[in-house]
Amino acid sequence: MFKQMKNIDTAFRHVRGFTLLVIVGSLALCGFTLYKSYQLVGSVQSKVYILANGKALEAYASDRKDNIPVEARDHVKTFHEYFFTLDPDDKVIQANVTKALYLADASAKRAYDNLKENGFFTNIISGNISQRIKVDSVQVDVNQYPYYFRCYATQNIIRTTSTVSRSLVTEGYLRNVSRSDNNPHGFLIERWTTIDNRDIKTENR
Repeated sequence: MFKQMKNIDTAFRHVRGFTLLVIVGSLALCGFTLYKSYQLVGSVQSKVYILANGKALEAYASDRKDNIPVEARDHVKTFHEYFFTLDPDDKVIQANVTKALYLADASAKRAYDNLKENGFFTNIISGNISQRIKVDSVQVDVNQYPYYFRCYATQNIIRTTSTVSRSLVTEGYLRNVSRSDNNPHGFLIERWTTIDNRDIKTENR
């Protein structure tokens, strides 16, 4: 009888050990499954699909701090392209300058007012002059805030008889503002000044 009881006790310990092993294994499997599920959901949520010309293109979401240098350079480039791309048409000039002024503070407005006062835009229209700009490079220091930038560009002033190439170097600071349709990057240019603006060459047409 004692031998039988001993066998029952041994069998019970085996069953208990096996049961505990199954429970621990099940808990570990559930934990691993939950971890992988959260990882998968996080991975899916970081993907954005953009529909362009009938095709779904995959994009990736990221923190803004990762994109600050890229967005800042593009903001500065966009501002300069709007401000300095001119044609002999008052409506075109007004439309471009208005877009540019959404991206900068009163320092850009002062520069526009000074040019207007000096008859610059009137001369553009009366002389049938077009102006184009090519931004060569934009340097942004993201280690300080507001972010300091310096822009290097080349202006092409196209007249009836000649094309003048001018070097343009400007600097200023960028501070964060709310994003909008008029300001998609969420930056505002402050204390914008022109450091250099001189003729490089003149070509006859």
